[in-house]
Amino acid sequence: MFQNKKLKNFCAAVSPDDLDGIMDFETLFGRKGPVEMEIGSGKGTFLVEQAKAFPDTNFFCIEWANKFYKYTVDRIQRWGLLNVRLIRTDAAVFIKNHVPDGSLKMFHLYFPDPWPKKRHHKRRFFCDENLAQIYRILEVDGVVNMATDHENYFEQMVEVAGKAIQAELFEEIPFIRPAGAREGELVGTNYERKYFKEGRHTYTLALRKK
Repeated sequence: MFQNKKLKNFCAAVSPDDLDGIMDFETLFGRKGPVEMEIGSGKGTFLVEQAKAFPDTNFFCIEWANKFYKYTVDRIQRWGLLNVRLIRTDAAVFIKNHVPDGSLKMFHLYFPDPWPKKRHHKRRFFCDENLAQIYRILEVDGVVNMATDHENYFEQMVEVAGKAIQAELFEEIPFIRPAGAREGELVGTNYERKYFKEGRHTYTLALRKK
């Protein structure tokens, strides 16, 4: 378990009010190290298992739903995982305004809200504009790892990714299974386990920045 003597004073939560301009991950985590970002923590299953498996990596998560944000913050703190930070804010706006260029090793997007109604598709996180921002904040050879149970959203992911691949910004690579994925699982999140019981298929896509 990734702990130190300062655990009693440790808080995984980051307040948007404390941010001013471009953030410094080294200052935020109190150490140097590769940084990975997740959009949408759910109940924090991915974060817990991944942070335990890679204690030298810093994990930064953005979650909008307050109940999941609070649940995950509490879970991270109970595990004593000092290499995780979470913030409750709008992911697209935060990334555009606060995340420095070339600062991430990996970007994780698992089972994002599919906004299934056609008139709501514009609210989907994975779009041309946000992929351009992801490209900006990834280091060279940085990876985007994605999964969804929604076929139509996956088709949009493939379409958006295809344009970036054609522009020679990314190349497609095999999906990288997270540390918490059990036998027969691709991702290992609570959503995947729920959807598997319902007979839903998990679609995956991974890209590497050129």
